[in-house]
Amino acid sequence: MSLLTRALSVAAVAALTISLAAAPAQAGVVEISPPGANDWSCKPTAEHPYPVILVPGTFESMEKNWSTLSPYLKSAGYCVFALNYGETNGVYATAPVAESAQELAPFVESVLAATGAKKVNLVGHSQGGMMPRYYIGFLGGAKYVHQLIGVAPSNHGTEGVIVPPPGFVPDPDYTGLGCAACADQQAGSAFMEKLNSIGDTVAGPSYTVISTVHDEVVIPYNSQFLNGPARQVTNITIQDKCPADVFEHDQTPNDPVVHQFVAHALGKVSGPADPAYQPKCL
Repeated sequence: MSLLTRALSVAAVAALTISLAAAPAQAGVVEISPPGANDWSCKPTAEHPYPVILVPGTFESMEKNWSTLSPYLKSAGYCVFALNYGETNGVYATAPVAESAQELAPFVESVLAATGAKKVNLVGHSQGGMMPRYYIGFLGGAKYVHQLIGVAPSNHGTEGVIVPPPGFVPDPDYTGLGCAACADQQAGSAFMEKLNSIGDTVAGPSYTVISTVHDEVVIPYNSQFLNGPARQVTNITIQDKCPADVFEHDQTPNDPVVHQFVAHALGKVSGPADPAYQPKCL
């Protein structure tokens, strides 16, 4: 281990590891959509009038992050879309979060133009559940979003220290990663201060947060929750409904219980998920 690695502070390591995910994407490769996503000929139905956009987390690709939820929602009759964003040094979702939100904005516009819908539903994991709040609150996105569903979202940053799994980053010193998004997602960062300076919510969209007590990345897990009136915000702890559920941060998008929560929330005509909803536990 080099002296540089030894010199990394606890805060820096935490900043670089805000979300565990798949191997880094290589710059210039063909982007692969998850199954069921990005059929640009899809038209919303009266039953499901809002197309769904899936927003992956830090270090994640849309293909890996949404490999199970995307086909689940497609089979339920939704028009499903997904994107990659924030690529730096060949790694997705590592750019400054505010810049990534500026990539989300035109993608939403493209989905609306293709589908003819007036609004979209956003479903995001980790950074992907938080970053849309910047789009909604600072880039005029509120009028285009019906509901934001965050799965283990980093809404107020993290106080955690998580070391990447072996082999995740080719450079053992992390010097080539340049993960500005990681620093942005530290609790108390300048970005977090700005994001939440206008409040956790804005008028218009509904918000549903789905969290696990076993989250080892965005901690404490209840820092993910949003403050707001019950008519606009529902915060869900998975284990309150399914105590034996052991899914942690990285795999929450693949949890069948989370799939049910997401589908329930998407099915609401107005407002967030019903806090009384009981999914079928494994």
